[in-house]
Amino acid sequence: MEDTLFSNKIKRPLADRLRPTKLEEVVGQDQIVGADAPLGRMLKSGKISSFILWGPPGCGKTTIARLIAEYTNLYFEQISAVFSGVADLKRVFQYAQERRANQGKGTLLFVDEIHRFNKSQQDGFLPYVEDGTVILVGATTENPSFELNSALLSRCQVFVLNRLTPDDFEILLERAEKEEGRKLPVDEEARDFIKEIADGDGRYILNIAENIWSYAQNGETFNKEQILNIIRSRAPIYDKGRDGHYNLISAVHKSLRGSDVDAALYWVARMLVAGEDPRYILRRLLRFSVEDVSLADPNAVSQAIACNETYERLGSPEGELAIMQLTAYLATAPKSASVYKAMHKAFDAARQTGSLMPPKHILNAPTKLMKDLGYKKDYIYDQDLEDGFSGQNYFPDGMSRSKYYNPVDRGFEREIKKRIEYFDRLRKEKQAKMKEKNG
Repeated sequence: MEDTLFSNKIKRPLADRLRPTKLEEVVGQDQIVGADAPLGRMLKSGKISSFILWGPPGCGKTTIARLIAEYTNLYFEQISAVFSGVADLKRVFQYAQERRANQGKGTLLFVDEIHRFNKSQQDGFLPYVEDGTVILVGATTENPSFELNSALLSRCQVFVLNRLTPDDFEILLERAEKEEGRKLPVDEEARDFIKEIADGDGRYILNIAENIWSYAQNGETFNKEQILNIIRSRAPIYDKGRDGHYNLISAVHKSLRGSDVDAALYWVARMLVAGEDPRYILRRLLRFSVEDVSLADPNAVSQAIACNETYERLGSPEGELAIMQLTAYLATAPKSASVYKAMHKAFDAARQTGSLMPPKHILNAPTKLMKDLGYKKDYIYDQDLEDGFSGQNYFPDGMSRSKYYNPVDRGFEREIKKRIEYFDRLRKEKQAKMKEKNG
């Protein structure tokens, strides 16, 4: 029978259809579920103990928990700390006790977002974990050392899951294409792009793929820009309906940016005469000081804050002189949008790689677990060195060094540019020596 809009046969989401049915199908987590890995050995022994799965979203935490329950013939009970409270926990524990007593069947309790439970709620797990009423499997995206009770943590092993790599994503996409019976309608660049924006999240990339298939017409192939249009979340446009208001503030900004002090003073005067709130103008001038002047004149922000204070003390009309003074200062100041551009580059990189951990050598290690995982190992304290510079890598492991901030050769940024060039040169020298030393 053909499916219709009103048919009971509703197609399950792609990510759900592709959920692994055995541990060997889990992608990117061989260090945990492999035959010789901790969970693999645990299953071989037939002795399952409580554990915590720590990893980014979409890396397979829920899937692994479900499969463990199936492999061990345990009853699988799932709750989310986001939606569950004490009453829900009591009910789960009661059912687990009854199941054990009446059926001789154990319960694997999977708690998603376990870090959302407060410390007292976490204490409630202890007696049931200790007496074997439940095998607790907690999933968290947060560091267990900080988010879980030490008492609970001491009764659970911690398994660290990896964010998925582009190679892992390719496996998932190939499985999706096999499931759908057709190739994903994207060119090579777009295919690489969706792997980037998925940022280690397997569920997310499958959702993207499903959306692409739903949008594609027969024979259509999407490029990178078209993919962006499909997945981009656009904030709704909000307009107060005062075109003149926005036209005038735009004229102020452009005049300041063009270093035309007289035009800038004229447009500010126009706004004040028209009855604009002086505080609005001051707020926009403060924004200009960080967005357009920035480090070309680091004093610009201080001037903007001082003029704001002056206006609040004097009020109108005397305080309007402070507004005009700030306008003249900003118009004649050297300009640089280098930090503004750097911010957007850094934000783009952060959105694409937002789940990458910092390199372990720059992480503090206040707990034994973190020390065992290699946190703070080989960190060099820069101030201990004669030149005060170690040249160590501070980007995530596996992420190539990027250049976001490129200061202009004017104003104070000229001096900053010299400093950056010095550190870049010194970093290359130090890293070359480190590489030579380590062979």
